[in-house]
Amino acid sequence: MPRHSSSETVIQWASVLVRLALAIPMLISGVGKVFAVGPKAMGISNFAGFLANLGVPLPTVVAWGVGLVELLGGLLLLVGLLVRVAGALVAIVMFAATVLVHLPNGYPASDGGVELTLTLCLVALVVVLIGPGALSLERALFDDELLTSSSQHSMQAD
Repeated sequence: MPRHSSSETVIQWASVLVRLALAIPMLISGVGKVFAVGPKAMGISNFAGFLANLGVPLPTVVAWGVGLVELLGGLLLLVGLLVRVAGALVAIVMFAATVLVHLPNGYPASDGGVELTLTLCLVALVVVLIGPGALSLERALFDDELLTSSSQHSMQAD
């Protein structure tokens, strides 16, 4: 097991908090879209109708894609598995939501603006950069992060 300095330990645990800050809203939003339950219950058909009104091509396919990224991405982030991949997919979805849906409404989330989706997009990018952190299935099951390059391992060994 690799030894970490105190600043590396802080980063590892901060990574967990950042990951959870993204996982929870994504999971809740995904459950609402896919299963039409919870505080954000919309359902795929209603979400597809919303996307169709925006002029998004193949709105049902896109609705399923977004719903599954939010649901499964949120779940993967919550448990700490394939974190960088899930974070990248969430970042793409949140960037698209920011530009296509929320940008015309300005900044405040209360007015339907970019405040929340932009924040979630940026948090997702941070997750991609810093990885799963200390408390994750990746570390518990594999004693390391999945999908890391060998060059990253050699840099950590130095």
